[in-house]
Amino acid sequence: MKRTLTASLALMLSVGLLLPNIASADSTINEKLGVPIVVYGANLSDDEKASVKKSLKVDEEAEVEEIEVTGKDLVTYIKDGDPNARMYSSAKIMRQDAGKGLVISIVTQDNITQVTPDMYATAMLTAGIEDAKVEVAAPKKVTGHSALVGIYKAYEVSGETLDKERTDVANDELDVATKLSEKGVDKDKVAELLTDIKQQISDKKPATKEDVEKIVKEQLEKHKIELSDADRQLLTDLMDRISKLDIDFSKFSQQLDDMASKVKDKLGEIDPGFWDKVKEFFKGLVDSVKSVFQ
Repeated sequence: MKRTLTASLALMLSVGLLLPNIASADSTINEKLGVPIVVYGANLSDDEKASVKKSLKVDEEAEVEEIEVTGKDLVTYIKDGDPNARMYSSAKIMRQDAGKGLVISIVTQDNITQVTPDMYATAMLTAGIEDAKVEVAAPKKVTGHSALVGIYKAYEVSGETLDKERTDVANDELDVATKLSEKGVDKDKVAELLTDIKQQISDKKPATKEDVEKIVKEQLEKHKIELSDADRQLLTDLMDRISKLDIDFSKFSQQLDDMASKVKDKLGEIDPGFWDKVKEFFKGLVDSVKSVFQ
């Protein structure tokens, strides 16, 4: 009995040591990059705001800066934005050192109905945001669009300056992505398609809209995605706007590839081979425990 208890305790301790630290909150203030910025949708009720704070683990941070995103901010970053738009989706933004890339988590996955982590990421890259850890939350079912505007505002509050043309195009990109997913295209496929088209634009540097249209056609065929003429034109118009921006998308290609497997949920940062190591660990542990009783 004593041996069994000892083995059980050893097993529990080993699991605790082996499992990665998933908690996102940090009790240390980063004096170089600044404290996390939490952006709340302006139309949240007090109860809804409290729910979002809990989801984003705001109280576990050593210090945060808290701001609101409103319909007026929407107009600031997006041409023809509606100043009366209702804003609910919220985000916590933590700047990262250069080269760290983007890590996007939706911590209330059931409540962000249209935008995926990859969609946020590819739009953020278009807007000029390269290195950040972002967590998105909402207290009820919403599309998730206001969180992107909140991310823009948070970045400028932290001292960065974003090109308004790029943020406007990035918002159009998010709109096109969600529209395509609503038409039945798999959400992950949409993000992959947009990334590949932008990579081709970076590589081929199309000089005309017809050149862009050819790239779009090739990538749709490559991904076996069929769109109506209207949706194909919508995608072509978007990519034509993107082609005219001064963006080095080749710089982001590996970052986008890595992101796909990392931002599915709160466990996204675990190494893909982690669970294989866990199985091997337990196999070895069981063998060791057996040997105690032999």
